Parts: sequence; structure tokens; C-alpha cells
Amino acid sequence: MRRIAIVGAGQGGLHLALGLGPGRDHEVTVYAARTAEEVRTGPIMSTQLMYGPALALERAAGLHLWEAETPRLGSLRITTADGDLTGPFDEPAQCVDQRVKTARWLELFEERGGRVEYGTVEPEQLERIAGAHDLTVVATGRGPLSELFGRDERHSPYDRPRRNLAAVYVHGLRTGPDAAWPQLRCSPVEGVGEFFAMEGTAAGGPCGMLLWEAVPGGPFDRWQDRPGPDAVVGRTLGLLRDHIPWEYELCAAMEPTDAGAALVGAVTPVVRHPVARVADGRHVLGMADAVVVNDPLTGQGANSAARCADTYLRAILAHGDKPFDRTWMLRTFAAFWEHARHTVALTNLLLAPPPPHVRRVLAAAREYPEVARRYANGYADPAGFQDWLLDADRADAYLAAVTGRRVPGA
Repeated sequence: MRRIAIVGAGQGGLHLALGLGPGRDHEVTVYAARTAEEVRTGPIMSTQLMYGPALALERAAGLHLWEAETPRLGSLRITTADGDLTGPFDEPAQCVDQRVKTARWLELFEERGGRVEYGTVEPEQLERIAGAHDLTVVATGRGPLSELFGRDERHSPYDRPRRNLAAVYVHGLRTGPDAAWPQLRCSPVEGVGEFFAMEGTAAGGPCGMLLWEAVPGGPFDRWQDRPGPDAVVGRTLGLLRDHIPWEYELCAAMEPTDAGAALVGAVTPVVRHPVARVADGRHVLGMADAVVVNDPLTGQGANSAARCADTYLRAILAHGDKPFDRTWMLRTFAAFWEHARHTVALTNLLLAPPPPHVRRVLAAAREYPEVARRYANGYADPAGFQDWLLDADRADAYLAAVTGRRVPGA
């Protein structure tokens, strides 16, 4: 019987814990900062957008429990003053309130016989936890635990947030009049930030989920006083009226879903080294946003956590009774990094002012459905961007092949 500790009870940690649960010959302990009820009745934690490939991992694990009642986002629509593009997703995306999801998963883990210890784990406690288990995984990117994992300068170009964020869940969000299916709607304003609107499921049923990505100091950056849900809705309507009028009418009747429906803050994108030494001969393995943190601009957080959980689960199950040493930890993270490096490259690219070749891609996508589809589905699996969007020459060669003409400016 292998003894495994998972510190953190979020998307990645609980997905992994449930996969290792009873019947797998593992004794798993989850260390959770809050009870399921505290999570369920607390503030929102994200907009929790998940694309088709990550949803498939949940589905295969028997964890996508809200599929039937959750709106299916059929496409990405990007609208600016210059026009709009719509790229259909090959597989629908969905958004389930992380409070609902992780609270139910935590209950499910206990119902299946899993052990949970409640309370905040401090860094000095990890030596004891690691000493009592064959493998300890740190699955929380919040607080001092993540600081145990040193910053990887090679993949961390930013030392401060590139956006200040505000999210709110609402009732009364309308779908665009020409949309056959609910859409992931994005309205970027260059040099100012981005506004996202999507439909999802919260405790009370279907709802709208809104996200502001504000360039610090710009017109969208209205959140420093950490306003509550009503104030976030009110300021959102004012910003939409002044800057994004095509969204204003779709949001005009909205109101917060509940008292915890708002979240404000900022994220510094960072990649950390995946293994931390907590005592002589004792190491812990970081997972998901404990070691790879992306700004939510590209909606990769929950998707990366699901992929990390699946990668770690398969590596643990394949390892048999061999020791989970530092070499194994590094190799296991490297398998996850093969996906995560593309999400980091994409997000860091789009946090900066768009380079000329990205402008050309977006312009072509407004005219050519093939380009719009390929662009939209790159978010579902950013590895697909490696062969074109992340390389200016390849992007221009692709555009020339689609349009049949030399790309202006290339």
C-alpha cells in the first residue's frame, strides 16, 4: 500500500486524489484548507472555463458531473471596433462554478473512503507530511507553500502582474442575437485590456460569468478597492457603456448571483522548479498552479490542472512499488511540461502588445472561416499553436497558403 499526500483540494489535487482512491492500492490523504461547505458558500475562485480536451479527461475519470445542465459554448467570438471573428470549437467548452465542483469532489472523495485533514498547511509542516508518506504532492498555488519551489527564470519573463482582474457571476446575461449556441465572447481594447463574457453553471443553476483583464493604470483598472458583487456589476455596466457598447445591451439587465459572486486581484505569471527539498532525502512534487501559473487571459488554468492531474496519475500508477525519488519527480513534471510549455508561451505572447504577425492572423480570421476555426481551437490545445501562431514565419506561410496571396507586411 503506497501512502500518498496531496496538499491542496482544488481542480488538480482532487482530480488526482479521486483517481488514486479506493481500489488503486493507494492510501491517499488530502490536506484541505476548507470544508466542502465552506468552499460552497464562499467567494468565487475563477471563471473556470474548460475546453473540450480537458472536459474529456474529467469525463473519462467520471468527474464531469454537471455536463447535462451546463451551457455548451460552441465558439469563440472576438469583437473589436474593427469588426468581429467567430471560430467554432471542435468540441464545446463549459464553465462550472469551481465552488460547486470542488466542494462536490471533496465530498465524493470522503464518501469513497478517502481521508481528509482540514486546516492550513504551513511550509514547516511539509517535512513531517513528507516523512509519513511515500509521495507528497503540493497542489496549491496560493500562499507560502508555492514559494518553496524556486522561480525558473528561463520561462518567467514577468516579475509583476500584467493585468488586474475582476470576475463576477451574474443572472440576466443575454446571448448575442445572431448566435446559434452560447459563445465565449471576448472584447479586447488594445493597450487597455480585455472583457470576457460566457455562460456557465453555479449553485443556483445557469448563470453568466464575466471577467475583466485590465492593463494596470488604464481605464479598465477600476478594482483596487476590492469592490463587492454589486459594485463590480455597476462598474462593469459603466465600462461597457463607455468602451464596449456592443456588450452593454447584452449585460444591461444583469445582477450578481450571490453574496460571494465577485473576485478581484492580480496574477504574476511564473514557472517554478517542480521539486522542493523539505529535509535531507525528502522532496515534494509541485503540480498545476503550484509550479506553473498563467494569467487567466487565455483560460488555461483549470485545463492545465486537469492535464497535470491526468499526467501525474498515469505516472504514479505506472511506477509500481518503486520509490518516488527526485529523479522520478523531475521526469513526471517533464511529461506535464510538454503540454504546459505551450500554454505558457501562448499566454505570455498575448499579455504583451500583439506583434505584427498576430495582427495579420486576426485580420485574416475575420475574413476566412478556416483561420478563425484554427485560431479558436488553439486555445483548447495550445500545442497546436507551436506550428504557426507562435512563429511569425510559419504564421505568414500559413496565411499565404489559405489566402492564396502574399501576406501584406510579411
